[in-house]
Amino acid sequence: QVQLVESGGGLVQAGGSLRLSCAASGRTFSSYVMGWFRQAPGKAREFVASISRSGGGTYYADSVKGRVTVSRDNAKNTVYLQMNSLKPEDTAVYYCAADRKARSVVIFPASSPDYWGQGTQVTVSS
Repeated sequence: QVQLVESGGGLVQAGGSLRLSCAASGRTFSSYVMGWFRQAPGKAREFVASISRSGGGTYYADSVKGRVTVSRDNAKNTVYLQMNSLKPEDTAVYYCAADRKARSVVIFPASSPDYWGQGTQVTVSS
């Protein structure tokens, strides 16, 4: 069993930055491909970014590519999402997810993660 707890969300002006964190419980964090999804009001949940077990591979949605960086620290059981040049359309609840069975960061978006966090709200004002 893995518990994921996100933090770092908040209200920011357009063009600003936020760094989200997701802390995982358990001793098998490095066994999971990790990723971030988001869900805006009235919209379906969408993939944002994923990172390989070692942290050496990453994959991004086109909508955030170049503005977002995903990273992880396996010693701290934590995955991060650095978001820059934020836009009002980035407003959403951001969820951290863990998938032990995913074969790659590219497959992760279409997989069914084993665990989800509770989400953290990001609001970008114009």
